[in-house]
Amino acid sequence: MMQFGSIGLLHPGEMGAAVGGVLAGEHPVWWASSGRSPASARRASAVGLTDVGSVEAIRNGCELIISICPPEAARDVARQVSGFQGVYLDANAIAPATAREVATLVEAGGGGYLDGGIIGGPPSARSRGTRLYLSGPDGPKISQLFSGTAVDARVLSDDPTAASALKMCFAAWTKGTIALLLDIRALAETLGETGALLAEWESSMPELKDRSLSAAQQAVTKGWRWRAEMEEIARTFRDADLPDGFHQAASEIYGALIRNEEATSAPSTLDEVVTAIASKYGQLGPARKLFERLRVNRIVPGALELVAGEGHR
Repeated sequence: MMQFGSIGLLHPGEMGAAVGGVLAGEHPVWWASSGRSPASARRASAVGLTDVGSVEAIRNGCELIISICPPEAARDVARQVSGFQGVYLDANAIAPATAREVATLVEAGGGGYLDGGIIGGPPSARSRGTRLYLSGPDGPKISQLFSGTAVDARVLSDDPTAASALKMCFAAWTKGTIALLLDIRALAETLGETGALLAEWESSMPELKDRSLSAAQQAVTKGWRWRAEMEEIARTFRDADLPDGFHQAASEIYGALIRNEEATSAPSTLDEVVTAIASKYGQLGPARKLFERLRVNRIVPGALELVAGEGHR
C-alpha cells in the first residue's frame, strides 16, 4: 500500500465508514462530527476514524478527500470543502452530468477531481466483493491506496465520468429491477391476479417468489437512499437520448415506502410494501381487501400468500 498523508472521509454512513475503515490501519482517516448523528459517531469510532470536528479541518489538513454520501447531497458536500487543494474522490451514485457539476465545483477551488463508483456491499474482513471503479488522471495513484485491502480498486480510464457512467448502468439493473418486481406484485394484487401469477411463476420462474421477499426487505431498509439514485439513473438515460421512465417510476416506488431498517425478508414485509404501493398508486384488489380486513382485526398478520387466490373464487 502506498504511503499517503491524512485522508478525509465525508461521511461515515454504512458504506463510507466501511471504506474508511479499510484505510485507517495504514493512514490517518479523518471525519467531521459537527452536525452528524450519534450513529455516525459510533460507526466512525468502530473502524478507527479520527474525529477532527469540522469539515473545514478536513479541507485544510488532508491530501485526499473521499465523498461517500446520498447522491442528492453530492454537490452540497463538494461545496462545503470549496478551496480544497488536494484530490477529491467523489464515489457517489450520481449521473455523469452530476459528476461534471461536482468536478466544476472542486476544480474551481483548486482541487483535482477523481470520479468513482462503488459496486458491491460495504467491505469487511469476511467480504472482499467491493469494487471501487476510478476514472481520471489520479486514478492509478489513488487505486494503490487500496492495494491489499477488502476494496478492489479498478482504474477504468482517464475519462472524468466513466466510473459514474458504469455505476449508473449497473444499478439501473440491480436496483431498478427490485422496484419493477415489487410494482408487478402490486399490479397483480390490484387486478386480483396474485394467485394466478404465483402459480405461473412456480412453473416457469420459481425463483421470483422468494426474490419478491428479498426485494421487499431491501426496498424498505435501503430504498430511502435509492430514490435519488433512481433519479440520477433516469437523468443518465435522458442525457443519452434514451427513455428515462423506467427509473423515474422506480424512484416513485421507493418514495412510497416507509423506511424500516429492522425489516426482515418475510411475507409480512412484502405485504406492507404491496399495500403501500397499491394504496398510493392503485386500487386494492379483492385479495388485498380481504387481507386488510384480516390484518386490521389481527387475525392473520401476514396473510397475502394465504389469500392470494381470493379474486378467483
